[in-house]
Amino acid sequence: MAQQKARLADPEDRRQDRIQRIPVDKYQARRIELAEAALETLATLGYARTSLREIAQNSEFTHGVLHYYFTDKLDLISCSIRHFKAKCATRYDEVTAQSRSREELAHGFLEKLAETLRKEPQMHCLWYDLRAQALFEEAFRGDVAEIDRSLEDMVWRVVTRYAELGGEQVALTPGAAYALLDGLFQKYLLRHVAGDTGAVPALQDEVRQLLPMCTHKAKR
Repeated sequence: MAQQKARLADPEDRRQDRIQRIPVDKYQARRIELAEAALETLATLGYARTSLREIAQNSEFTHGVLHYYFTDKLDLISCSIRHFKAKCATRYDEVTAQSRSREELAHGFLEKLAETLRKEPQMHCLWYDLRAQALFEEAFRGDVAEIDRSLEDMVWRVVTRYAELGGEQVALTPGAAYALLDGLFQKYLLRHVAGDTGAVPALQDEVRQLLPMCTHKAKR
């Protein structure tokens, strides 16, 4: 009994004990529900200014409920951003699959890019905030690396399809293509949240010019 109490004094052991007492699918579904509720507060305040108590005060859930499903703030934030970015990583798949020309793909991609920048700027700010925090907070690094890989794959699907539709080959590595597009997105995200009304069309123009530079004629 004493050993069990000592074991459950560790936050991770307590969480595993809860999982064993609740069906895994229901437990995970509840965590995602709570993570979605926390996203708005996280996106508004950012990582440094957000606590579990702050999230509870801005949602319908109590501080105790959040503590029951998450070991700490890091656990909740990681779950929240993974859930949001999982949806982002497939945002362009329909456009990529259905486009029958380079022009159609570029148009659809740029429209989706503008839509997410206009509608979800704070969520993207939160992502860049957490990615920067991963330089200092080891607990974030695994999740950030995993999300980064999924976003790199997302960009690669767009770029390779663009090359294919033009009968060309991709001229960049997946990492380079992602770094270029992500760098542009972050630059114009900052301008957009600062109130620059020309940030979204400027991003579209930059990406429109970049896409052809990502490919070259296939060697014969």
